[in-house]
Amino acid sequence: MSTVNRSLIWQRRLAVASVLMVATVIILGAWTRLTDAGLGCPDWPGCYGHMDVRKAHAYVSGTNEMEPGTYRDAFKTIPEMVHRYFAGFLGMMILALTILAWRNRAHPLQRVGLPTTLLVLVIAQGILGKWTVTMGLQPTIVMLHLMGGFTTAILLCWHTAKLYDWPQFRNDCDVRVLKPLGIAALAVVMLQSALGGWTTANYAAIVCTELPICEQGWRDHLNFSDAFTFFGHDHDGEDYEFGVLANDARTTIHVMHRFGALVTMLVVGLLSVLIIKRARSTLFRNFGLVIGGVLLVQFALGVSNIVFMVPIKVAVAHNFGALTLLVAVVLFLRAVNIKPERRQTDA
Repeated sequence: MSTVNRSLIWQRRLAVASVLMVATVIILGAWTRLTDAGLGCPDWPGCYGHMDVRKAHAYVSGTNEMEPGTYRDAFKTIPEMVHRYFAGFLGMMILALTILAWRNRAHPLQRVGLPTTLLVLVIAQGILGKWTVTMGLQPTIVMLHLMGGFTTAILLCWHTAKLYDWPQFRNDCDVRVLKPLGIAALAVVMLQSALGGWTTANYAAIVCTELPICEQGWRDHLNFSDAFTFFGHDHDGEDYEFGVLANDARTTIHVMHRFGALVTMLVVGLLSVLIIKRARSTLFRNFGLVIGGVLLVQFALGVSNIVFMVPIKVAVAHNFGALTLLVAVVLFLRAVNIKPERRQTDA
């Protein structure tokens, strides 16, 4: 086996491992955010000056025993630092992917653009992660950090598919004409995911507790200008933990997220139905079933969040479901974009 072929094999293995790692990082990030542990370590990259989470936990716990209320609960150091450990390891894996790609760049099937983009993105994610802490959970930074994580996961899945030359071309013309609708569906899901991140970042998830839209009279409590102020929030606190927006602004954010869910159901649901109806190949039929299935699960999780007042496990699953839906739509677009002449060159 040649060195070049061995390099491609190792890149494939590392790409799969990176996909699993980024999924873990996103789940841990959601868990950290939803347990209000985002400021469990107010400094960066260490935690109260410690890189070892056990030492940080012991330090905070001991200080709070001697001077109650000095720091936040000691247990909050754990999810924050564990999230940082996994995120750092993901960064090293993407760095390794990029190095392997550049060392193998002479091979005609090797591409370096996407691995390099991933490396730049993960560095930007590290900066956003730092700002998330040092800027006290500023909502815009929190939302951008979430969407950056989603983008990293999407590009890793795309890169893995390219390395494995998956999927192969399918001459399913009736499905291929759905590409514009697929692009529209991707835009809708991305916007809805950003709205979900904005809802979480502003602690607006439980401001409306009734279905289908909000409590009676919600139309009289809409404030778009404050709801979508991304920088320059007027507040007197040291940070943005637990939100700084007035109730009307939070109501507006929540209501828009619910309307976004309805639009997502219509657009993505239509895409799923048309794929299933028109598909002649098993590949595209499965795409339709997966997209439709994930969409229904996401809707059920969203309703559960409202009915059961955002239980952590359901909220984390809802966050991961958004990522899964994004990946499914993106890979569908990759499938419809593959041309016959690229079967042997797209890797």
